[in-house]
Amino acid sequence: VKNQARTGFLPKLSTEYNYTRLGNPTRNVGRLPVTVSADNFSWRTALRQPLFQGFEILSQYELAKLGIDQSETEFELAKLDLALRVKVAYFDILIADAAVDVAERDVAARKSNADVVRSFYKVGMKPINELLQAEVEWANAQQALVRTQNDARLARSVFNKILNRPVNAPVDVKVPDPLWEPIKGELDEYIKKALVNRPEMKLININLDQADQSIRLAKSDYYPEVSFVGEYTKEGDSADVSGSNFHQARDPKALLVLTWTFWEWGKTRHAIKEQESFKRQLMDTKVAIENDIRLEVREALLALDTAEKNIPTTRTAVKQGEENLRVEEERYKAQVTTITEVLLATTRLTQARVNYFGALYNHNVARAQLLRALGEY
Repeated sequence: VKNQARTGFLPKLSTEYNYTRLGNPTRNVGRLPVTVSADNFSWRTALRQPLFQGFEILSQYELAKLGIDQSETEFELAKLDLALRVKVAYFDILIADAAVDVAERDVAARKSNADVVRSFYKVGMKPINELLQAEVEWANAQQALVRTQNDARLARSVFNKILNRPVNAPVDVKVPDPLWEPIKGELDEYIKKALVNRPEMKLININLDQADQSIRLAKSDYYPEVSFVGEYTKEGDSADVSGSNFHQARDPKALLVLTWTFWEWGKTRHAIKEQESFKRQLMDTKVAIENDIRLEVREALLALDTAEKNIPTTRTAVKQGEENLRVEEERYKAQVTTITEVLLATTRLTQARVNYFGALYNHNVARAQLLRALGEY
């Protein structure tokens, strides 16, 4: 498009060939009738060089250059979005794998509970309903394991799709080292950096520059157009345009042409108002984008803060859940509690582990979202 716009500065060469047949070849020259040629041929070649067109050509060229800037900025924006999608999909796999690991531990724990109850039942120390309850919980844990395994497979397929790989291609991911580290920084500093780096801000500024050029382009109709025209014409009453008694064989001309359309019932004025209105809309959009960026940065920082505060508490909850389960299992073996309490302790431990891994990987997702909000990789 820029190359097309550049041609507006260059001269244009054209040619045309005409044939005219006169139905009445008689013409009056003064009071005397004169018979002219009935067959008339002409061949005209012209070179036109625009000298001034009210900044129209320049504005179109500047708009084309801004179009390149816009496309490059949109490309950078797409790269940032893709990077975030890859990161989120990566940690979705890690979250799914952690869920599988937790589910496998849960299945093993439920099976151990069922085995203990079964041994007590065989010697008549526990009723059948406790055995059935333990086996139902074991079966439920096995079903949950199947679901989490399929979720992990699906997470890998989504990851492959984002990377444009076959959806069933194997994916081997590694846990980042360190798995998490605190993020330090002030909100105002992050917002200032985001407003400078974000492609969305660069894009809206380009759009405003385009609006200015569109206004200048609309105003170009107020001005006259000035062009230099060179013509070379050959005429004749035969097809070889070699001249005749009534035609010049050669007629070279050099012209300076000024064209000014000075009245079109307010068309130009309305076109300018349209472009000025569009620019005001863009300025409102810019304010909205700035507010959205501030909100995105704040949301990402709050998500990071939440994850960082949850990681120590969920880690502690896992240790407490493991100890609670150990105590409940010992109490059950000593026959001072029911299998229900053991199963509840197992459920609490499973949930604590899920929460712990969720906090770890959500921290990494929030970190990726903060980088995206800052316009960085």
